Amino acid sequence: MTGFRIAALSALALSLAPAMAMAQPPVAPKDGQSPQPAIEAGNYPYQLFLPRGYSADRKADWPLLIFLHGSGERGDDVARVKVHGPPKIADRNPAFPFVTVSPLLGADQDWDVAKLDRLVDHVVRTLRIDRTRIYLTGLSRGGHASWRWAIAQPHRFAAVAPVAGRGDPAGACALKDTPVWAFHGDRDDVVVPEGSFAMARAIRACGGQRSRLTIYPDLGHNGWDPAYDDPALYLWLLSQRLPTPDKDKK
Repeated sequence: MTGFRIAALSALALSLAPAMAMAQPPVAPKDGQSPQPAIEAGNYPYQLFLPRGYSADRKADWPLLIFLHGSGERGDDVARVKVHGPPKIADRNPAFPFVTVSPLLGADQDWDVAKLDRLVDHVVRTLRIDRTRIYLTGLSRGGHASWRWAIAQPHRFAAVAPVAGRGDPAGACALKDTPVWAFHGDRDDVVVPEGSFAMARAIRACGGQRSRLTIYPDLGHNGWDPAYDDPALYLWLLSQRLPTPDKDKK
């Protein structure tokens, strides 16, 4: 009888173990950069970086930087998003001062703004994010998407920094009050620099006074190297703030 009871209790414990494990709250990510699964089926896996000190200070809200990679990093290896830009810098600098979200685009896909919106909503809801300091940047295909997303959601971002991307000048007036700093190489023959010039002109034609454009001489389709290696970009981002959080995002 004793043996039967022990066996029965062991079987009960084993049967309850998965349910008990599922009932446990998810483990909070630690400071540093780590791969994260998609928040829902069909969304993007991503690299999440938490600056040094995030876990220790339970009260502070942090600025959020969203980085959208280019065509060359698409696929199923989320580590690829760390090849360029902010996630690359965060990997080598634990004090990089932004919570950084760098999603991975699947092979042969283009960025879907609705999916990106849901991902950022999740991050803002589950992490300590200052909603007045959400910044967007991206390179090449991610630069195109940065223009497109910012035009669709002009009050979501405190500042936008498209690199080697092109936007739709027809929608540029939506960004007349948004701080924008675009970057491009003057010898770029993949995404010609006119893509950035046209957006800068269109924003200014609408009365926008908060946009700027940096053109790198004798540089091709890799304007992201000097742009993302320049501390001035990050200081500029941190100096921008929305007057109030986007009221449409609860």
